[in-house]
Amino acid sequence: MRLAKLTATAALALSSILVSAGIASAQPVQQLQQQGMNGSYIGAGVSAGVTNGGQQEDAATFGGNVQGRYAIPKSQVSVRGAALFGGNSTALIPMVTLDAPVAKNTNVYLGGGYSFQTNEGYASQLGNKNAPVVTLGAESEVAKNIVVYGDAKWGIDAYKNSSADAVSLQTGVGYCF
Repeated sequence: MRLAKLTATAALALSSILVSAGIASAQPVQQLQQQGMNGSYIGAGVSAGVTNGGQQEDAATFGGNVQGRYAIPKSQVSVRGAALFGGNSTALIPMVTLDAPVAKNTNVYLGGGYSFQTNEGYASQLGNKNAPVVTLGAESEVAKNIVVYGDAKWGIDAYKNSSADAVSLQTGVGYCF
């Protein structure tokens, strides 16, 4: 049941991204790729867990994030990493995303990865145990080499002794290289 829910959510999100990116419009795909953001970056900002697993050490947590993107050349795929810190555990999250250009120097992205807790059993912004993660976000180069980003991360079954999922919201500013 959980796999079906995940698959349906990912399919809906991916189709929304592709449609909003103009794939279904009259603009050629190559033109859209030139409009989107192509660079790699590293950034930092704030992060907030917005869920609670209902047990001790499951509380929603506020803290910071460090996130990075490595854009694979001539591809709409990126390799990303995030560290969410500020609770009693830090979530380290490697991810792979599909990036869709939506405007000049702006992408939306959808992807997945895995959250590794540095202190499993203790609260982080993304639950308190290692778990699969789905992410949906946007990024834009707003000035030369300056990127702003924001995303949501969904940790699936991310709490010990609970079947609850975790959701975390991130935003930040990065340096594009």
